[in-house]
Amino acid sequence: MPAEAEGPNAPQAAYWNGPMTRAWARLHDRIDTRFAPILDLLLDHAAPQAGERVLDIGCGSGTSVLALAGQVGPTGRVLGVDIAEESVAVAARRIAAAGLSQAEVVLADAATYPFPPASFDLLVSRFGVMFFLDPVAAFAQIRSALKPGARVVLAAFRSAAENHWTTGAAAAVRDLIPSPPPPGPEEPGQFAFADPARVERILYGAGLQEVRLTAEDPLLRLGADAAEAADFAMTVGQVSRALHEAPESRREAVRAGITTFFRAHQGAGGVVMPAAIWLVTARA
Repeated sequence: MPAEAEGPNAPQAAYWNGPMTRAWARLHDRIDTRFAPILDLLLDHAAPQAGERVLDIGCGSGTSVLALAGQVGPTGRVLGVDIAEESVAVAARRIAAAGLSQAEVVLADAATYPFPPASFDLLVSRFGVMFFLDPVAAFAQIRSALKPGARVVLAAFRSAAENHWTTGAAAAVRDLIPSPPPPGPEEPGQFAFADPARVERILYGAGLQEVRLTAEDPLLRLGADAAEAADFAMTVGQVSRALHEAPESRREAVRAGITTFFRAHQGAGGVVMPAAIWLVTARA
């Protein structure tokens, strides 16, 4: 586990290295397939070029690193950073198997990692920047690693209410699972970048320029049918966290309830629902 397990982001380090998040490494192929439309949007906006040096924050199990490495080619360089030990181990194995000498991953907290200054042409992140305890300080630290004028492209969720694909299942079984305490407006979390004014305040406060937020609503295929979508929700996300150590009888009741929820969104192509995200762009 990184040294940050005892540093300012210790709660996040503990969470992302705990039992409720290990599925992100174990099921990375299923998660990456689900989020593929979002990664495609991110890469399209980022437009990595051959020979560029790219910093990928919150790289998880390495799918974004592999994609970026393919685009910058052997003359470029991609550094992925993540705080989850098991995900970084998976990413390292995948990079080695692909034989991509231009790609590397490190187990670290990007808010405190000693990046070489003014080294990167492009910063990207797919859902990896909403969890900093002090986001202004974190982004100021990361900005110092960017070359003057470097591009910044981030994907972050909009509000919980707009992301019915993930919050709707939990709401459908609210009588069976406890409601998590509502986060404060400045607390880290999945929807911490929902407010565009807050995002602008953070990024401008960290010294970035030309901050723009573009709303996108990519369609996510959550499963071939309602049963598959429910199985995934029982493994990753809000429902799975609420059911941690729950008795089997309650788990089966919840499964039935969320299967009914997803059945209402099932069509010929499976269970498909839109995700509400921001694509955030800026310059160093």
